[in-house]
Amino acid sequence: MVFTFSLSGQEPIKKSTNNNEIAGFKLYPNPTFNDVVYITTKENLSKTVQVYDLLGELVLQAHSHYKELNISKLDAGVYIVQVTENNKTSSRKLVVK
Repeated sequence: MVFTFSLSGQEPIKKSTNNNEIAGFKLYPNPTFNDVVYITTKENLSKTVQVYDLLGELVLQAHSHYKELNISKLDAGVYIVQVTENNKTSSRKLVVK
């Protein structure tokens, strides 16, 4: 007997009806094998990105006008990516392989 478990990387960390979420927020590829991930939103404005490990420690912070985020300094593992744009914040789980 074989069981398969699948988890989508685009699911929000916390389901919410809060209007404080960033519209159209996407983080891809996820999981990633590369040194770069892409962050897009509906408006694609300047954003602050904070990446936390599973212990809650900040391991990467960037402020960018671009869609690319260089994650080459991150070890393989699971991280929480928090993006703030136009006073709205969204979080996603990121798996680095």
